[in-house]
Amino acid sequence: MLNRLLHFFTIFFFWAVAAQSVVSIDSVRLKDADDLQIDDYGNLYLYKNKDFSLTKYDSLGKQMGKLMLTLPFKIQSVQNPLNIPLFSENAQELRFYDQNLNLIQTITFRQKFGFVRMAYAEDLQVVWLLDESTKLLIQYNFRQDLVINSFPLNFDFDGILDIMVFENRLYLLKQDSFDVFDFKSKLLYRIQVENAKRIRRENQSILIIGRDAIQQVRDKQLKKIFAALNSRIVDKNSSTYFAVGANKLYLYRIQKEQEQQ
Repeated sequence: MLNRLLHFFTIFFFWAVAAQSVVSIDSVRLKDADDLQIDDYGNLYLYKNKDFSLTKYDSLGKQMGKLMLTLPFKIQSVQNPLNIPLFSENAQELRFYDQNLNLIQTITFRQKFGFVRMAYAEDLQVVWLLDESTKLLIQYNFRQDLVINSFPLNFDFDGILDIMVFENRLYLLKQDSFDVFDFKSKLLYRIQVENAKRIRRENQSILIIGRDAIQQVRDKQLKKIFAALNSRIVDKNSSTYFAVGANKLYLYRIQKEQEQQ
């Protein structure tokens, strides 16, 4: 137990002192940001709930584009910066934006489905929908306007923060738990979580992005791979962790051996 504690504090000390740089973004902009993500080119995406704006900056802090939305939207992922999906429960729409934050495509669910609580864009053709009115998980090919599959669900949709579908499993992130279901609505396992914000998949790995930590799902448990105390936003791309604290954005080089331990 002592060795594990020493190992943890050694890693944490490394994270605490190994910040490679501070990105020069106006502290006022960071203070107002409710979400922040980074792509593999080092571009930053700031989302603000107060005015529903999404702003893109390059790695030097230069503004590259800005969206002023009229309703709240959730950024699914910026891992493909050429095609960024945003979903709005209020608008019942899924939108795709390009690298300059120009609108590529809008998919409206209001006419075809009941009330879509969550949407997960699997790729550039298929989206998975949680339809609250029919209690269905729907696999929908929006290119062909075709429902491929639908699966009945027997659980409550309240408190769901994020969803993902991968290898015939439905992953749900809630306020206090990470739940994994099969397509027969059977709960395969549940992990308790705190301060979680969203799910991300990197190849075969499932990550839980929290307020001040990033955890990896391993053997039905969570393994912390990054933590930054006193931060309110953390995230990562393939080479860097980053954390927002004291209205500054800190970047930390990923040590691959740390993630594998």
